Amino acid sequence: MSENAVTQGAHHIGLTVPDLASTRAFFVDTLGYEQLGEVPDYPAVFLSDGTTMITLWQAVDPATAVPFDRKNIIGMHHFALKVENADVLETLHDKLAKTDGVEIEFAPESLGGGATQHMMCFIPGGIRMEFIAPAA
Repeated sequence: MSENAVTQGAHHIGLTVPDLASTRAFFVDTLGYEQLGEVPDYPAVFLSDGTTMITLWQAVDPATAVPFDRKNIIGMHHFALKVENADVLETLHDKLAKTDGVEIEFAPESLGGGATQHMMCFIPGGIRMEFIAPAA
């Protein structure tokens, strides 16, 4: 931990999505997140894996919302979540390959030629997400 940093890690990651129900289902049903709360009027849901909270916000008008474009829109390029090890990453890849609304960008592979493995996909809602299995 840096002695100079004022912040202490991520509290939550907020994502605007075109279909709140399908993206919520991805996190809860596919990744095993727990729903902590919701704001029906916005609408929004708050999810957690016990470490990181993900907040999902329904786009006001999904038909006119600008889709995720990591190369042309200032802001998020992708976000990455850590998994326990390479075996868990492979199992998750196999599960995601069969999950509706998920598009695999690349299967687990070495990150930068090292022992850390990673994979990239687009989750329901079109957001680019990386999973990383750090080297032991």
